[in-house]
Formats: sequence, C-alpha cells, structure tokens
Amino acid sequence: MSAGLWIASRYSFARKRFRVINIISGISLAGIVVGVSTLLIVMSVLNGFQSLARDLFVTVESPVQLVPTNGRSMVVPDSLLSAIAKIEGVQAVDPFVEGQAILSASGKSELVMVKGVTPEAQRRMQSGSGTRPPRFSDEGISVGSLLAMRLELYPGQPVRIFSPELISAGLQALSQPELLPALSIGEAWVESAFVLQQIFDDRYVLTPISVARTILLYGNSRYSGLDVRPASGVRADELERELRGWIAANGLGGEWKVLTLEQKRRELFAVMRLEKWASFAVLMLVIMVALLSLVGSLAMTVIDKKHELFYLRCLGMERPQFMTIFIVEGGLTGLAGTALGSLIAWIVLKAQELYGFVKLPSESAFIIKAYPVSMQAWDFVAVGAVAMLFTLLVSLYPAGKAAAIATSRSLEDKSK
Repeated sequence: MSAGLWIASRYSFARKRFRVINIISGISLAGIVVGVSTLLIVMSVLNGFQSLARDLFVTVESPVQLVPTNGRSMVVPDSLLSAIAKIEGVQAVDPFVEGQAILSASGKSELVMVKGVTPEAQRRMQSGSGTRPPRFSDEGISVGSLLAMRLELYPGQPVRIFSPELISAGLQALSQPELLPALSIGEAWVESAFVLQQIFDDRYVLTPISVARTILLYGNSRYSGLDVRPASGVRADELERELRGWIAANGLGGEWKVLTLEQKRRELFAVMRLEKWASFAVLMLVIMVALLSLVGSLAMTVIDKKHELFYLRCLGMERPQFMTIFIVEGGLTGLAGTALGSLIAWIVLKAQELYGFVKLPSESAFIIKAYPVSMQAWDFVAVGAVAMLFTLLVSLYPAGKAAAIATSRSLEDKSK
C-alpha cells in the first residue's frame, strides 16, 4: 500500500480532534446510504410495474409477432405454421385477425379494435394474468370493461359491429341500390367484459377468428399475423433473432417481418423508461446533498490536519500525493455508503419480492396485492458508478485545498 492510500485510510476511520468532523462524516455517509438505497428501491419498483405491464400485454399479444410486410392480411398455409412451430425457441404459433371496426349498441357507436384469436390462444388468455379474463363462445364477443361501461354493455346484449369499409360501400350503394343486399350487418352477442390492461380494456373486442373474419371482411385462410410465443427460458430478443434469420434463410423477407411488443407499443414503453430515468435523475439530488456534507467534512479534515500536512511536505510529499490522500478518503466514504446502500436495497427488495410486505392501497383496484419489484443488475451498476463518480468529483475541491495549504506552509517556513 502506498503512503497516500495508507494515510487516506487513517484519516477516514481514525477519530478526529474535533468531534463535529466525525458527526459531519457520519451524516454524509448516512446520506449516501439513504440516497443509494432509495434510488435502487424506486427503480426496482418501476421495473416491477413495467414487467407487470408487459405480462398483461402478453396475455393478448405475444412478445414477438410475424406480420405482413405489405397490406393488412396474408394467406397463411398450414405448412408455414408447422415450419415456424419447429423453429428452435418457439413454444406456440397462434394466427390472429385484427383490425378496426365500429361497435354500435344502446344508441351509441364507437371505433374499436377487434382481435380474433384461436381456441388455444383463448385458453391461454383465461389462464394468464388479469383480474377478469375474456370468455366467449364460437359466436360471441368479449369487450373491454371500460368500453362496456361507456356503451352500457352487459352479458347477453346484442350489438352491431362492422368494418368501416361498409360505410364507404354504403355511400356507394346510394347511387347503386343493387349493392344494398350485400351490406347486411349482422349481430353479435356480448358474453363477457374483461379486465386486463387499460389499453385493452378501453377499446378492444376479443372474439373467435371466424367472427373477426366476418366483421373485418377477410376471406378464408387470411390472417393479420402470427403470435409467436417463446419457449420457457427463451428471451424475446433471442426469439426475434431466430425468426429474422429463418425469414432471411427462406427468402420470405418480402412477405413477412418481425414485430416485437416493444416496437408495437413503442410510445408506452418509452414513457415508462422515461419515468424510470427521470426518477433516477431526481433521486440523485438526495445523494448530491449528502456529497455536499462530504465536501464540508473533508474541508474540516484538511484544517484539522494542516500541521501534519506541513510535516509530510517537509518529508518530500508532492502536491499530487496530497490530492490523492483526500480524493481516496472521499472515495472510501462513497464506496462504503454505496455498498451499504446497495445491500440494504437488496435486502428490502428481496423481502418485498418474497413476502410482499408493502401492500397496494386498494387490493380490489389492482390485479396484484403488493408493490411489484424487479431487480436488475444494470441498475445496481449504474447507480453505484454514478454515485462513486460524483463522490470523486466533489473530493477534488478539498483535495486541491489540502495541497495548496501544505505548499503555502512550506513556502512560509522557507521564507522565515
């Protein structure tokens, strides 16, 4: 160990002559601990809500989809479904039909999103996350709870739901009455109202593929895309790479493209990431306040040790070595505070993850009972690195003062 490091460790942990210096040092250490632990806990809770939102989306939409490169639908032969199902990392492939439609009931009309799913996908929805999963038969529909509330829909109620294309066709039929018989709008029956995620609850209608084809004027064997679900232990980005490679190898790039959940819901996930890193920036102010007290502690240590600094100067210690002493002293305080804060955050988050001590305000309003948490190694690394960087930066000022004091005292001594 060099002399500078040894002296810095002594200055960090030895008692000072003035008790107030020890108190200020303790306050700065406690501030770093509180700031780091609070920041990590908040970021992990936001990660938990983001993971929950993704899980709720995955109930209706798979993490990875194959959609037509051009147009809104494609003919999907059974051979293509079988080939995709055999790709490594694929658990299931579910074709779907999706598009906008007009729902009319109780004297009100609203533009909605219709998604037709296979029976296998419906069973998966019913076993997935959600307060109230969608339930419908071969001829019925399930509507989002918020949509049902606005249109005053109830189970067993008949509704009219049709493609907006029929509106333009109806206008054309005004001049060509022979087209009117082709514009008959059938009825559908509301069988349930689901509660999954606000985006789906607000404007989605779920129904069997056959009903969705009729509503959206699709022909047989035509689909809007394929929901491709990864096998257990396979990440969505890994499956995305596999599918892109398979499409390129089979020359299907002109027909199909890969669309991830983050790409399809880009705005929502961008807002959630912004919220997380905005919280990071705001809570870093807590750590900065603690670091200001660290500056005061180091400055008072410089004053307390000015005679010792002069003797060290007489023994040949140079200006960079004086700066090293106080930069290392500040760094040791920051390292101890960051490590302790990270440990406390990990313990609190692990306890919340296992036991859910902190409950949400109203269990009936959420599909979960306690605050969700998701610890990510990158968050711990980022918070620790930024805290240490700021600690070293604020230590530069008292370190420079220490070097200046030591130099000025030696010059004063030489002039006598």
